[in-house]
Amino acid sequence: MKEANTKSAGWKSKAIHEMVEYYIVFMYLAVFFGLFTWYRRLVLAEYRISYLHYGVAVIQALVLAKVILVGRALRLGQRLKDHPLILPTIYKAIVFSIFVAIFGVAEHTIMGLLHGEGIAGGCEELMRAGKDELLARCMIMFVAFIPFFTFEELERVLGEGKLRKLLFLRRSATESGLSKDEKP
Repeated sequence: MKEANTKSAGWKSKAIHEMVEYYIVFMYLAVFFGLFTWYRRLVLAEYRISYLHYGVAVIQALVLAKVILVGRALRLGQRLKDHPLILPTIYKAIVFSIFVAIFGVAEHTIMGLLHGEGIAGGCEELMRAGKDELLARCMIMFVAFIPFFTFEELERVLGEGKLRKLLFLRRSATESGLSKDEKP
């Protein structure tokens, strides 16, 4: 009976941890996409074009947060983890940008099939945005991933929870585990 309770507690703890990770990724993406949506709205407002796609930014963040967690579960981008932090950060940004792009193509293909337009219909809808728009989306995702994976890599090297404590709790350098030589 005690073993069943331990397994149940372990499962609950893992589920809570996954939800917290999902929420953190979602919030980062939601803020980033929300700010980008505001930027588009303000630029287009100069030409008297209304742009109110804030809901799309939230839905994108919800979906892409799950895609990122799936990529983590597949252990994408783990190849360079023993190199200087800039290399795994850039590598993960590239790998996850490609992963998100592949997911986007698969998503449009499936939507084309569900709507009876076939694979070609889904690809046509994707290409309707134009090559420049698609390239811009890929570049934005790549740039968005750089600070995201920088924090992730720092968290990995410093130890779980250490970076969050350093960023969000008021502590002296000695309490946070930094020696006098490591003070910024």
